[in-house]
Amino acid sequence: MDGVFTVLGLGLVGFGLYDVFRGLLYPSGRGTISYWVLRSVWRLSRGTNHRWGSLAGPLGVVIVIVLWGMLQAFGWALVYYPHVPEGFYYAEGMDPGNYDNFAEALYISLVTLGTLGFGDVVPTGAWLRFVSPVEALIGFALLTATLSWFTQIYPALARRRALAVRLRALQSVAYADRVAFLDRTGAHRTLDQLTADIVDVHVALVQNAESYYFREVKEDAALAVSLPYAMEIAARAQEAPAEEVRLSGVMLSSAVSDFGQHLREEFHGAGESTEEVLGAYATDHGYRAGPGGRGERSRD
Repeated sequence: MDGVFTVLGLGLVGFGLYDVFRGLLYPSGRGTISYWVLRSVWRLSRGTNHRWGSLAGPLGVVIVIVLWGMLQAFGWALVYYPHVPEGFYYAEGMDPGNYDNFAEALYISLVTLGTLGFGDVVPTGAWLRFVSPVEALIGFALLTATLSWFTQIYPALARRRALAVRLRALQSVAYADRVAFLDRTGAHRTLDQLTADIVDVHVALVQNAESYYFREVKEDAALAVSLPYAMEIAARAQEAPAEEVRLSGVMLSSAVSDFGQHLREEFHGAGESTEEVLGAYATDHGYRAGPGGRGERSRD
């Protein structure tokens, strides 16, 4: 029976570590836990018309981190459980008979995982003295990984917001209506920069899929609202007399279409044309795409 607890515990530890690896370190990958937790929290938020505002994404990430920690804590507790209290030395004045064995194993696991080092309970068995530092190293690595996760998410969100604000600025001066008549060099440069920005945001979303579930507080910073205007710019640019402007328009349209295809396949799964996909993107984030890419708060 002791072996069953050990195998089950190591299985939980291994699954948790693999999920962290898939979620944070594997390129374009996502962990099972992070995938289901974030989707579930997002669906709950969407079901209330996003009354939580921008809390869905951060809340989902926190829940994922807690679950990762619980997998490690309970997994190592199962490993220690068959050896409590015989395999541990208790500080003077402590009577192991006063504590439930599994609760004590969980306490030892939590203290070790958190690298707290109270010294009130110390492993004495040879192999226990070996695995305890391993758990401590895993706890330190998990803390570092979760901090790194936040440093990956928020730069991706910043790039997304910057693109949304830039599209809003272009929309405010009716850039799509003027692009075909502007100086070819300036128009070409602006279109190519927009294409590069959209590709950058697309790649960031592939590498940080969880950033999709972060909803913007202000509509002006919501890419889900402003992205359709990039398609309008691209369509008007393809009517320009200058060949390089037309080519840049085609590239911009292709970049938006590729981004939309990724959104449909990986997230909301709705729409056939790029316009429909982008409209579904806006709806999924609690907005309704209006004329010219202007967003209106969804009341559905």
